[in-house]
Amino acid sequence: MDSAITKHQRNVATVLHVSTFSKYFFPLGNFIVPIIFWSIYKKESDFIDHHGKEVINFQLSLLCYRIAGAMLLFPISIIFGLHHFNTWDMFHFTNISINFGDGFHFHHGTFIGILAGLGHLLLFAVNIAYTIIAAMKANEGQRYDYPFTFRFIK
Repeated sequence: MDSAITKHQRNVATVLHVSTFSKYFFPLGNFIVPIIFWSIYKKESDFIDHHGKEVINFQLSLLCYRIAGAMLLFPISIIFGLHHFNTWDMFHFTNISINFGDGFHFHHGTFIGILAGLGHLLLFAVNIAYTIIAAMKANEGQRYDYPFTFRFIK
């Protein structure tokens, strides 16, 4: 632990990381709240500035991973979804049937939904785990670089 880093700086850096959880209370909180804290305190020290950049870069990277995942799954879902209909009409779904009596039928759409859900769950777990680790490191006065992060802000 660097002795030049004050308790106040460690607390601000910790709050920067933890503030990303505000997205569970209001939309885009994982971007808005850290950017506000970072813009207020970044000139106080290089330590706070580093952690603020890391928080924002990590959240932007997670957003990029979600967008890339959606871009990969969307065309696949269209391709596999369309072959079930002889004619595709957005307003007249005549080929849809619901059957609960024969048990579970596995369709391509189910597979794509499971894949998307697992991807979202993985990114959720990565976000929680690495944010907690980063907050602990900041509280200990250590610099932390998030893994798998694009450096948009340098």
